[in-house]
Amino acid sequence: MLYAAALIPVLNATGKYLVGQDYSVVEVTWFRYAGHFFWMVISFGPSRGPRLLRTAHPVMQFVRSSLLFCSTLIYFTALGHIPLATAAAIGFLAPFIVTGLSPFVLGEAVGVRRWTCVGFGFLGALIVIRPAGASFDPATLLVFGSASCSAAYQLLTRKLAAFDPAETSITWLALAGFLLASVALPFAWRMPASPWEWLLFGSLGFFGGFGHYFMVRAFEMAPAPAIAPLNYAQLLGAVLFGLVVFGQFPDFWTWVGSATIVGTGVYLIFRERRLSPRSGGTPRGRRLS
Repeated sequence: MLYAAALIPVLNATGKYLVGQDYSVVEVTWFRYAGHFFWMVISFGPSRGPRLLRTAHPVMQFVRSSLLFCSTLIYFTALGHIPLATAAAIGFLAPFIVTGLSPFVLGEAVGVRRWTCVGFGFLGALIVIRPAGASFDPATLLVFGSASCSAAYQLLTRKLAAFDPAETSITWLALAGFLLASVALPFAWRMPASPWEWLLFGSLGFFGGFGHYFMVRAFEMAPAPAIAPLNYAQLLGAVLFGLVVFGQFPDFWTWVGSATIVGTGVYLIFRERRLSPRSGGTPRGRRLS
């Protein structure tokens, strides 16, 4: 998971830089998914062959992939206007949205304490955004849309986890984004101006593809409650790249809101670990508070 937490901030910083150079978000997103698909095929294709794309639920895989594509497109659009750390903090709302939707999509019971965590997560986001403040940027609302698409993607990922191996799911993850962005690419294409920009465009797929792959593998190799907190290390990466590359450092209230989101998220993770069947807590299907 630490590999994933290191690669994802690099992906986002690269995307923000290229959007800031007046490249279309569609073009940046296309390179991200085209490269992702390329790296997955050359990494896993030789060993798995046609089985790499063989799935029990192709429609669900395509919908899942399309949701992450939409999340990425919206997120890169937002990064053209707001700091990396701000976007990263708001993006961490996705697990809270998953918790809120779980009763309706997965039939999982959500008790008072988990609903309270959801409320505190959104409170932290409001502190970061400060919609009534002078520094409010409407682009921050785009990250809510991105987090919502990401949450729906995560719910479908949980449904598909029992059917397809990580290599298949991560390749399908790139396929829809590549196809959808290819439709719009001719209307948004601009030739990269230098070898350096070609290198940056080429790196998007590598960072995105292997960042998500390492994340999936981490959840396969260890219990989710032990792995998920490491995901918040992405916020530190976002702060570092925001400062070094863009000269942006979070203000006091951004830190307060981020701490509220991260602290509540970690509490939620460890409470679910304590109540999980493996640890002798509430059995599956019983109400979790």
